[in-house]
Amino acid sequence: MADACAQQQNGRPIAQLCVLASGSRGNCSVLLHGTGELRTATLIDVGLSPTRTRKLLGEIGVSMDRVHSVLLTHLDRDHCNLSWGNMLPRHTKVHVHPRHLSRARKCGFKSRHLEILQDRAELPGDLHIRTKLLHHDELGVAVFRMEVGSATIGFATDVGRITNELIEHLREVDLLAIESNYCPHMQTASSRPEYLKQRIMGGAGHLSNQQCFEAVGEIRPRQHVVLLHLSQECNEPTIATRAHQGASYELTVTSQDAPTAWVDLHERALPEPKVVNRQSPRSLFDSVS
Repeated sequence: MADACAQQQNGRPIAQLCVLASGSRGNCSVLLHGTGELRTATLIDVGLSPTRTRKLLGEIGVSMDRVHSVLLTHLDRDHCNLSWGNMLPRHTKVHVHPRHLSRARKCGFKSRHLEILQDRAELPGDLHIRTKLLHHDELGVAVFRMEVGSATIGFATDVGRITNELIEHLREVDLLAIESNYCPHMQTASSRPEYLKQRIMGGAGHLSNQQCFEAVGEIRPRQHVVLLHLSQECNEPTIATRAHQGASYELTVTSQDAPTAWVDLHERALPEPKVVNRQSPRSLFDSVS
């Protein structure tokens, strides 16, 4: 497949997102950004094996040589495969929230790869990151607001419940990638143990389809919504997308087994400045007709 970045400079997207896989068996997304023929690639979570990740990246025309940064939302096994500690290119930095640093070291990441990601940061390829830590299990989960030029991307998974912090952090991004994990009816009727159901639905696990839709409604994304982390046992794409029918934004549903199409982001046109005709105040010596 031709490299997604080998387009004419004029009119090409300023950033592109592809979700390689999303679900309980592994999560990994790639964001292309920056200028030049071969733009910078940033991975968001590395829950797939290095071998599978490299294979999927190759299929969409991206090599690991271009991956300068990895952003980790948290370090559950489906978001951080333990094999990556010894398989990262030397130039690649792994950006983690301070709450996750100790666990990242236990997962095998070497100090030369690790970078603290708290509040704000600027990454290679003109990628600006703002991070917010929200509730998920014991250590929490990092939610990212990313900016490339005038384009904005929000990325939120495993957030458990809708909070004002979540809404305000991602308010009116152009592209919103957000989990739509389960259908409550399917979850309740499933054969899963009761403790697992409570963990998922108890406010520190995952968002349901309806919670996802409510969050999207409050965040008000401008262009595109990507539904992440659908449960294979307790959800279906047709159910997850039902509430979004007729919405003004485009919708992409991720899969555990195949990458999504590229979601393109372009520079947002800035409003024309208003011209105000300011007349000088009349003086006492001006003639009056």
